[in-house]
Amino acid sequence: MAIKRNQRQRKKMHLAEFQELGFLVNWQFAAGTDIDTIDDVVERFIREVIQPNGLAYEGSGYLHWEGLVCLEKVGKCDESHRELVKKWLENNGLQQIEISELFDIWWDYPTKFE
Repeated sequence: MAIKRNQRQRKKMHLAEFQELGFLVNWQFAAGTDIDTIDDVVERFIREVIQPNGLAYEGSGYLHWEGLVCLEKVGKCDESHRELVKKWLENNGLQQIEISELFDIWWDYPTKFE
């Protein structure tokens, strides 16, 4: 039997209309890439892909980067967001790019990348 929750409860628990979908992303720079180039590429990634599409990125790295992409507001990323991020990373010379399937960022965690 499913538990019936009111809107306030669903919002607090990030369920139903308040569910948030996102995806994990990993990539690598070529060995020996200088710090100024890394900074420039990451800044362009945020400026050209993340911000204009209403996305948020939380991640870190040096030569190997990993992080989470989700919507800036409550909502659900979709396949077009995954493809947009993947295409930009590929077109900017990054290596070993991995994009996870969409998952509930509050309740799930992907077990593997595609």
